[in-house]
This record gives sequence, structure tokens and C-alpha cells, in this order.
Amino acid sequence: MTAKYIQRSLEPVLKKAAGEFPAVVLTGPRQSGKTTLLKHLFAKKYNHISMEPPDIRAAAMEDPRGFLEMHPPPVIFDEAQHTPELFPYIKERIDAQRDLPGQYLLTGSQNILLMEKLTETLAGRTAVLRLLPLSNREIAGWPQALLPWEQDHRDAKATAMSRTDLWKGFLRGQYPELVANPDRDVNLWHAGYVQTYLERDVRTLRQVGDLSQFQSFLRALAARSAQLLNLTDLARDLGVAVNTAKAWLSVLEATYQVMVLRPHHANLSKRLVKTPKVYFLDVGTLCYLTGLKDPEHAAAGPLAGAIMETAVLSEIVKSLTHRGIEPQVYFWRTSTGTEVDFVVETGGKLIPVEVKLSSTPRPAMASSIKIFREDLGTKALAGYVVHPGDVRLPLGSGVTAWPFGHF
Repeated sequence: MTAKYIQRSLEPVLKKAAGEFPAVVLTGPRQSGKTTLLKHLFAKKYNHISMEPPDIRAAAMEDPRGFLEMHPPPVIFDEAQHTPELFPYIKERIDAQRDLPGQYLLTGSQNILLMEKLTETLAGRTAVLRLLPLSNREIAGWPQALLPWEQDHRDAKATAMSRTDLWKGFLRGQYPELVANPDRDVNLWHAGYVQTYLERDVRTLRQVGDLSQFQSFLRALAARSAQLLNLTDLARDLGVAVNTAKAWLSVLEATYQVMVLRPHHANLSKRLVKTPKVYFLDVGTLCYLTGLKDPEHAAAGPLAGAIMETAVLSEIVKSLTHRGIEPQVYFWRTSTGTEVDFVVETGGKLIPVEVKLSSTPRPAMASSIKIFREDLGTKALAGYVVHPGDVRLPLGSGVTAWPFGHF
């Protein structure tokens, strides 16, 4: 039985890009739905060629011009990072028909290798878009729903969700295969995903030698999710050089497994921390790497706050990224410990977002946002306290309590 297709927020952006650029590159983590999306939108007009099979790769590398002659545009080249040797020849063909849009659609799950070659060869000829795992709005069937600060609150879409369902969803994560197949064993799927990621993606990148040590780094990083990240301490605990830890972090960032969140430093008169935080882009990956399997245990355990924060950040990042917008998200923390979990920059203005585990919002939950707004002045807009309950109400000081199910 074929799984039901889940409409993606990126669809109109992708169609527009294919109508304007000779080539479009769709990047994102493995299994985020890139191939499914391209086939759904373009299967009737485009041939689809996967560059993963060794014989296809060999044919492309041995005779690039002959290969492109056999597979003329419009064509989708899936997992194109395997054959970067093709890019100069694709450029050659594009330059012969520069005004013809939508000739080549390329996908890739290894940002480092793909983007290095692309920036050298296809600059100015290609639109680069990213597809991350599903957002809540895509899962709920509202792919174009706006974020709270972009909409009239009376028009906000809402999904009623019990506490148990919420935490089951966090453990499952939002990769399309798991969402479309609710009977799949979550732990087995994530175990296979991490192993595939390590064996197929990471081992081909120059910064990684010892895969087992890298996997230890991955789990240690997950345990520190949403905390200020001291790479020196982490490297010492693992017995690796700090530069190795930095290189490995860049690998995880470039392959869309983690996001490094940096502090916002608009007001230099206050002492603000300069250390970044790291979040996993899929909350299910985070739960798997930290050994969480039971929703009640996850909800009551020491990582509950980090999991909830990861879910909120992931929703912000995916919602913006899938509209073709580069998310500008930071955190704000003073040297005395006053902190706002997320600060979203949009149009030169700043939206503060706090995440709380309590389902019962109280005005005291808005205290950090109030200090932030006083400090940043007119740059700071109304703020939000996102919580797991179902109550939406004003908390004073320009702050609204907002249920995660509505977010």
C-alpha cells in the first residue's frame, strides 16, 4: 500500500525556482523527502536518475558528455554529490541555453561535498533550496500556515493534542517515513538511520576518521543539547583534540543533523554570553541518541526541557526554511543568567520566544521576555511563551502564552 503523500510547504517555492533558474539544487538530510517531493511535482515532465548505483556513477564519470547526452533535460539527478565531476559539463550545457529554466533538478544530502563543487561551477545558474523533515503544520495538513507573529491570532490554526500524544510524537520525530507509517518501530528506524548516516554520509567526509569515536561524539553532543556548549570540555571527556571536535561539529551542521545557535549581541552595554548552543534538527534523533524510549520517562526526565526546546526551534527553522527563507534565530543570555530561549530576527525586528514545560501559563513565565524587551527597546516586538498545554492567553508586558499544538 502506497503511503499518502504529505504536502510540503516548499512546493510553491520549488516550482517558482524551477520556472526561473536553469538548475535547482535541493539539499537536506537523508530521508527528508527530497526525491518524493521532486517526483510528486515534476514526474510527468522529468526523467529521474539516481546517482547512487555504482554503474550509474561509473558511466557519469567515464564519459560525462555522453552521459548527459543520454539523459537530456528536463531531468532530475538524485544524490548528485556522488558525481561532482558532472557539474562542469552541466554548466556547459546550461550556458548553451542560458534562458531556458528548469533544465536540471539536483538533490544531495551531503551539503559539504555538494556545495563546494556547486559554488565553483554553477554560481549564478542555480537556486539552492533546503528540505528538512516535516514540520507540524505539514503533518497537520496546513503547509502554508504562518508562525504566530506573522498572523492575526484569531486565524491561528490549532491541533488538539494530549500530553501522551505530544511526547510520543517527540520520540517518533518528523521524518516522513515514520510519520506516514505509524506502525514502524521507532527505535529500530532511528538506529538504522544513524548507522546509514554514519556509513554512507559521514565516512566520505574528510574530517572523520574513526566512526565509532564520532558516534560517541554524536551521543555526547545530544546529552548536552540546549545547553551552553563547551567544546573543550566535551573534547577532553571523549579524549579527542578540540580541533577534531570542532571539525566533527561542522560535519553535523553541514549534513543538517544539528543547528548551532549563537547568542544575540545587539546591546553591547550589557555583559552577554558568547558561547553557542547546539540543537538537533529532529527531536526524534535527539531522543534516540539519548536513549529515551518511553514518553512518560521523556516528559519527566532531565532532558524534558531540551526536548521541548528542540521541538519549538525545529518548527521555527523548518517553517521558514520551507518558504525559502534563511532562518535568523539566536538566543539571548546575560552574564547573570537571564535568558530568552530563542530570538527570531525578521525585518530588522526581534521576536523573543520562551519555552516552558508547564501546561499552566503564568505571568511570571514572561519575566525574561520583559527584561529582553526593556533592554532591546523598539527593536523587540511582542513575545511568546510556548507551552505543551492548550491555553492561549495574554501574560502581560506584550507576551502571549501559545500552545505548542497551535505553533
